[in-house]
Amino acid sequence: MAFNESTISNNGIVRPTYIEVNLTRLTENYRAIERAVAPAKMMPILKANAYGHGLVEVARHVVSLGAAYLGVAFLEEGILLREMGISAPILVLGGIIGNQVPLFLKHDLTLTASSIEKLTQINEAAAEMGVRARVHLKIDTGMERIGVHYYNADSLLEAALNCEHCLVEGIYSHFANADTAVLQSAQIQLDRFNQVLSFYEQRGLPLPPLRHMANSGAILQLPGSHFDMVRAGILLYGVYPSDEVAKTIAARPVLSWKSRVVYFKVVLPDHPVSYGSTWQSDHMVRVVTVPVGYGDGYFRRMSGQAQVIIRGKRYPVIGRICMDQLMVNLEWDSAYNNDEVTLLGESDGQIIRCEELAEWAGTIPYEILTNINTRVSRIYLTEKKQGA
Repeated sequence: MAFNESTISNNGIVRPTYIEVNLTRLTENYRAIERAVAPAKMMPILKANAYGHGLVEVARHVVSLGAAYLGVAFLEEGILLREMGISAPILVLGGIIGNQVPLFLKHDLTLTASSIEKLTQINEAAAEMGVRARVHLKIDTGMERIGVHYYNADSLLEAALNCEHCLVEGIYSHFANADTAVLQSAQIQLDRFNQVLSFYEQRGLPLPPLRHMANSGAILQLPGSHFDMVRAGILLYGVYPSDEVAKTIAARPVLSWKSRVVYFKVVLPDHPVSYGSTWQSDHMVRVVTVPVGYGDGYFRRMSGQAQVIIRGKRYPVIGRICMDQLMVNLEWDSAYNNDEVTLLGESDGQIIRCEELAEWAGTIPYEILTNINTRVSRIYLTEKKQGA
């Protein structure tokens, strides 16, 4: 498959270990989700460095696709996007403390108001600065994280009606179990959210223009939760939120993680490899060293489990994974310095999926993607059209 290279991080200097982000696939995933949830709008979730794909570049790309809103976790992420010229609406999903509010307002970031106290702080800061704050009210329907409880939500909604310096642009909640095969818990949460929304109808008031609740699991499985906008997270990046979830939307992985062989050696029988001497062979083997390790987010707990692709074939990672390097057993196959090593993604008809790394590490795909360190360069690619 041919590619056009659009951007290389680190001023064009790429260390032997790097990430490839396929923007063509990102576009395809975005459009597939967009079609499935229409007429609901799209809020791509860009927290944790856009799930490891690169916050700024992914933000620029999804804005070019027409994203109505961007979602981040923390104030710092929103400020960085503003400083890099992103002017689209940005909702900060995480909790806030009072002294942060002026920074939200200065950078035109939308705040999550999760209690009457938070809402009051926002309103007072906006009044003092002579601006109107854009706010989304957060309702806790069963996550027990942040947000006013659904059974106490009327008090927050009443208070919001009297906040002259706040524009209540949205109201939202979050599912705890929308990515499971049994959706009873998610349905209970959805019913609770609808119950909260009845506040407006009962008082003859217009609904906030942006009601949103659906994460990736709910996008796939709970169309009744799509409301006015959906929050597309891991699904946007081509990874399904769990093995149980119904794959009602086709999505392909956007990210590949690669490195190169930097050393080749023959290891004699009964000569242990790496820290702790946990692995050794009873016969002579060829071993290559690859410059990637747990310092890059390639988890140490994958030691003895992980595999990589070299020259179209899978090989096991042997011994303990080091901070900056790992070793691979070729048995008696051949490889040479500078040969490509695929840690995650496709190569020569073979594929290593994010779900496999998660299984080797005893974790979930989310943690695999978001732990790829920023010292790993990101390269942004677009697929060439046939005949181009």
